Amino acid sequence: MVQRIEIEAHLAALLAVDRFKDYGPNGLQVEGKNRVQTLVSGVTASLALIDAAIAAGADAILVHHGLFWRGQDGRLTGWLRERVARLLAHDISLFAYHLPLDAHAELGNNAQLGRQLGLAADARFGEQDLGFIGAAPVGPAVWDARVLAAHVAERLQRSPVLLPGDGRPLHRVAWCTGGAQGYFEAAIAAGADAFLTGEISEPQAHIARETGVAFLACGHHATERYGAPAVGAHLAEHFGLAHQFIEIENPA
Repeated sequence: MVQRIEIEAHLAALLAVDRFKDYGPNGLQVEGKNRVQTLVSGVTASLALIDAAIAAGADAILVHHGLFWRGQDGRLTGWLRERVARLLAHDISLFAYHLPLDAHAELGNNAQLGRQLGLAADARFGEQDLGFIGAAPVGPAVWDARVLAAHVAERLQRSPVLLPGDGRPLHRVAWCTGGAQGYFEAAIAAGADAFLTGEISEPQAHIARETGVAFLACGHHATERYGAPAVGAHLAEHFGLAHQFIEIENPA
């Protein structure tokens, strides 16, 4: 077992929480019991994840998407009340880390997605240095956007939305998980031939056509499945905790 406050302090230092301007609070969002022996990690603090964590005997839950976001009015009603009530009834702590969990150089969503896809970053770009960029994968043939899309589909078990650009050979690939479609222009400025993220909005189709740089929307959840379990495994090893990653299916 380990004290909850030790986990909170360790994660604050590990993920450099104070460095980020974020959309919600990072760290302990719901306070549970003082000591933690069993940890569950997941992508989002949904009711399904909370109920699965209760069934698994969790003392704490670690997620990327927490409960509280900028712009909420603060009332505990409806779905938010149900989630908080479950956590309090079972004395389970909820830890949530948004941008800090995206950015960590080894355990974060971007680093772990790169590992899944065989991409290694050699530079950062974009606001708060959240974007990763590196050389395209090396294979027996030259990679283009369609080859990359097929590779992504095979590795993530999800076919991306592909805007192939001008079909150029890929030398530099940039990526930023989740809803980072707004980083596309920064990726282009950083020298990318292709950019991968989770979501697509209306402007990216035009930008891809007009610049020739490929854009792949690979799924918000699909690209952010890897950071929380990596941090959970780190905590398990560091503190001697029992740890389980619980996948809650999400088509996003």
